[in-house]
Amino acid sequence: MRVGVYIDGYNLYYGGRHLLGRSQGWRWLDIRSLMNDLVGAQRGWPAATLEKVIYCTARIDQGLNPQGHIEQDAYLKALLATGSVDHIEYGKYVKGLRNRPLAVKGPPPRRDLTLVKADWPIKVQSPLGTPVPDAIFMVSTLHQEEKGTDVNVASLLLVDVLKGDVDAAVVVSNDSDLKLPIRLAREVVPVGLVNPRGGLFAGDLTGKHSDGAGNHWWRKLGPDDFQAHQLPDPAGGYQKPTGW
Repeated sequence: MRVGVYIDGYNLYYGGRHLLGRSQGWRWLDIRSLMNDLVGAQRGWPAATLEKVIYCTARIDQGLNPQGHIEQDAYLKALLATGSVDHIEYGKYVKGLRNRPLAVKGPPPRRDLTLVKADWPIKVQSPLGTPVPDAIFMVSTLHQEEKGTDVNVASLLLVDVLKGDVDAAVVVSNDSDLKLPIRLAREVVPVGLVNPRGGLFAGDLTGKHSDGAGNHWWRKLGPDDFQAHQLPDPAGGYQKPTGW
């Protein structure tokens, strides 16, 4: 059984961050080692081998986070140099300013969001000098977002499944936007779904073991999964960043 693995890198990272915070010993993750163990534990997938491990991510903006950019670069190079992944597919990391109304949480127990309006001691006047008692304060915020990772995961998954390049697939993500591609893939091959964050699976990603091609499985990661599968240091000539 040839298995293709398709990973949402940011979903995986923030899953580990949720489970382990900023502690050391989990970010230098050996993805192939982790996936080998997860797939090998599936009794319904006998003689399964990893045909390809695809890692989808986006480059951290160097201008906004130079240290993060350097650390990510070392990790991505180490993944390729050691064969921990076979291919990295890049999306985009976009930034910009967004104007939003200022809001605060209301009193308990509901804690509804409330827009901040002009009130004593801060009064707002129009350009004509007349009071505007219900004026809403606006704030300009920095917006940072990775784009295209989920689309890349979906595209590469479906291309390999529909071309017959893999006999089974593993998707590492709990992003409900992947509902349709995962459902379509399950019609053709067995699919394992890995939730990097632990906890509940996104409702749109649940299903039955017998759906479509059948023999599907679901797995939640825990702290031990990250900590027990670490690259050597150095890895392929690349040093693990300090604090990792």
